[in-house]
Amino acid sequence: MEGNLFILIVLVSLGLAFLVSSARILPEYQRGVILRLGRAVGVRGPGLFFIIPLVDRMYPVSIRTIVLDIPPQDIITKDNVTITVNAVNYFRVVDPLKALVAVEDYMYATSQLAQTTLRSVVGQVELDQVLSDRDTINHQLRSILDTQTESWGIKVSNVELKDVNLPKDMQKIIGRQAEAERDRRAKVIMAEAEEMAAQHLLNAASLISKDPMAIQIRFLQTIKELPAGNSILVLPIPVDLISGMLKSIGKKHDA
Repeated sequence: MEGNLFILIVLVSLGLAFLVSSARILPEYQRGVILRLGRAVGVRGPGLFFIIPLVDRMYPVSIRTIVLDIPPQDIITKDNVTITVNAVNYFRVVDPLKALVAVEDYMYATSQLAQTTLRSVVGQVELDQVLSDRDTINHQLRSILDTQTESWGIKVSNVELKDVNLPKDMQKIIGRQAEAERDRRAKVIMAEAEEMAAQHLLNAASLISKDPMAIQIRFLQTIKELPAGNSILVLPIPVDLISGMLKSIGKKHDA
């Protein structure tokens, strides 16, 4: 009787040990890739699941979005300007089995691929486009990385250029170019304003010249707008007024 009880206790203990050694718990943001005798048999998790001890091996893989900083790269642009560019890559694992089996280290592989792709894409455009059209470059980087990492079970959601550092001499040149561009725009705006003012003055003169009374009204408005003070005001007398007065005097003299 005691022997049977001992055997039962041993069996129960072995069963509990088996359950404990085979139990695995993964959080919501991880998945477990199961290799059974070296062969991939599937993906488990999250939560509680069991594997076969000494037969199965479980490798946890995170499925959260990973923010990968692409270190600064010295790049020669299409117009032969040396710049230093860094970027940030946002990606996540969508197929844990491929991420573990298809590539040795998907983090390192994605980092190296992002660096080479950044150098290749930026090296094919001119400096002005790098500075003014980052959205197009970001879209091109994301498209290339997403296509090449698809076989690794990775989805690239976004790639953003962070900083573009220029040599000091090139910064001075760009500063002078921007200043010249501002001067050019200012002169163009002033010329357009002068042209519009001249056109309006020409139109006003054309309207006023059609009626002599309009000239006199404008003359009186100008006098009204003059500032008050101890000053001498010299008023020009219209020639039409003088000629009218002379004609009136001549008629009276004839009569």
